[in-house]
Formats: sequence, C-alpha cells, structure tokens
Amino acid sequence: MDKLLVSPSPHLHTKTSTKSLMRDVVIALMPAVIVSFLFYGWSSMLLMAVSIASCLLVELFITRFLLKKPSTIADCSALVTGILLALNLPTATPWWVVFIGSVVAIGVAKMTFGGLGQNLFNPALVGRVFLLISFPTYMTNWTRPQGFIGGGLDALTGATPLGKVKELMSMDGATLTSIPEYMDLNYCDMLFYNIGGSAGEISAIALLLGFAYLLIRGVIKPHITLSIIMTVAVFSGIFWLIDPAQFTDPLFNILTGGLLLGAIFMATDYVTSPMSKTGGIVFGIGIGVITMLIRYFGAYPEGVSFAILIMNSVVPLLNKWFHTKKYGRA
Repeated sequence: MDKLLVSPSPHLHTKTSTKSLMRDVVIALMPAVIVSFLFYGWSSMLLMAVSIASCLLVELFITRFLLKKPSTIADCSALVTGILLALNLPTATPWWVVFIGSVVAIGVAKMTFGGLGQNLFNPALVGRVFLLISFPTYMTNWTRPQGFIGGGLDALTGATPLGKVKELMSMDGATLTSIPEYMDLNYCDMLFYNIGGSAGEISAIALLLGFAYLLIRGVIKPHITLSIIMTVAVFSGIFWLIDPAQFTDPLFNILTGGLLLGAIFMATDYVTSPMSKTGGIVFGIGIGVITMLIRYFGAYPEGVSFAILIMNSVVPLLNKWFHTKKYGRA
C-alpha cells in the first residue's frame, strides 16, 4: 500500500505517502525523545531501543512467517509505535515487559485487525494499558532522573505530580493548598522539565515543538488536539472555581501527566480518529471529559490512555453521524 487514504471520496492524489507521514511524526517526536535521553540517560536509551526493535521484529515476523506477505516495516508505522510505546513507559521498565507490550501493540492491536489502516485502537496505547493492568508495579515505578543533565535536579521520586496529588488528597484533612510544599514543583518546572512520569512526559515544551512541526507540515489538523486541551481546561476550571482546595487548576492538568503526549501524537492518529472536523471535535471533547472524570473521581491518577481508547471505539459511530457531504450535493 503506497497511499493511506483517510477521507471520503473524491480523493486528490499527492506525493504524500504513508512512509513520508510517519517520517514526519518521527521527526516531531525527536524533541521529546532527546529530552528524555538527556534527563534519564542510558535507561531511556535502552528503553527506546528495546521498544523499537521489538515492534519492528514482531511486525516482520507476523507479516513474513504468519501471514506469508511482504514485510511492511518499511512504511515506518511500527517505528512510530515503538517510539510512542517507549515514551509512555517508565524508564525503569524491564526489557521483557517492554517486549510483551510490543507484542500486544503490534501483534494484537494492529496486525490482528489486518495491519495499518484497519486497526480500531491506537496500538501504542493498547500496549501501554495492557502493561499497566498486567504489571502495575513496574508501570508505576517512577525513578529519579539520573541522566546527563537531570541528576542534579530536585526531582520527584516515587510518584508523578498527578500521583502525588491523588495520594495527598486521600489523606484526612489534606487540601490542595498544602500540596506545593510536598511536590516541590512549580509551573515553570512542569513546562520545561516535568520530572516524574513516563519518558515522554518530562517536557511540555518538547511536545509542543513537535505539535508545531506537525501543523506546519500539514500532517495533522489542530481541532482534535485543541478540543482535548480546551475541554480539560474548561472542565477542571469549573471544578477548581467551585472548590480550589479539592480540585487542581486547569494549567496543572494540562501540563502534567500524558495529556499533551496523548492529545498531540495519539489522539490524532489517522486510522483511529474521526475523518470529519465535527466528528474530531466531538472526539476530542469526549477524551477531555473522560480524562478529567478519571483524574478527579477515578482510582487512577491519570486517565488519558483510557480516554483515548474508549473514544477510539466510538469513532465508527462518529464517522457515521458526522460524515462529509457527498460530492456534488448541497
């Protein structure tokens, strides 16, 4: 397959191919990858290498030996999945756990449905959620950065900012006014080096640079990403204004956790997101609402991965309800 068609007919043929689109996504991910290497050092590099190699090998094995078809790893989609899976994992994740996540991401979430263009759910997120449910100890083992520039920072250990909030709010008499002294983290830290969390969560600026690149290159449209961020801001803003002692503010919810990583690189996946602009906006609003419901009222401190996967399952209905008008009709 040379082209990846993701819009209703009539189709305009261009020189854009699946490989070129995936190459742009890889380039957009590079700022986040480089920052993770700088702060987490060799552990992040090993995590990335194992994840990428596993995804490529699993897809190669399935296509060549199980499906008896030509290899599809040249389209770079497995490479993107490997990078995204690594960015969604703690850097201390054992290599064999990463390998299992790659098998689930490529073998179950992608190839079982027929390969690229036919999968219903985002492969990297399926792998990540499977590991979170199966190996919660490894998937919540947040370690202090000991990389090339992060070792000297006064970083969080043992919990992410969202996890710390959830932990403290479960204590009797705890309020958000007492959290900053425990977190030792300000908004500047969250914007430039959000220490604590998955490898790809460490810098909001790095993720936003990737977002800008994708917009400039025309790889994605902004409506899905912006609708997620705006929904999170409005939802959390309402609750924060009602009771600021019990609910976190909008900026905190936008800059912490995997919100930006998910909203920019995974919710905008061509295959698993709606084709129409209106459907994409509804899709983004749903992700934002579910994310905040899980963060505020659920057992998990983070909810982006679950929210995107839930809304992935609604995409066929959104494509049916909010389809583009047929060509030549008013």
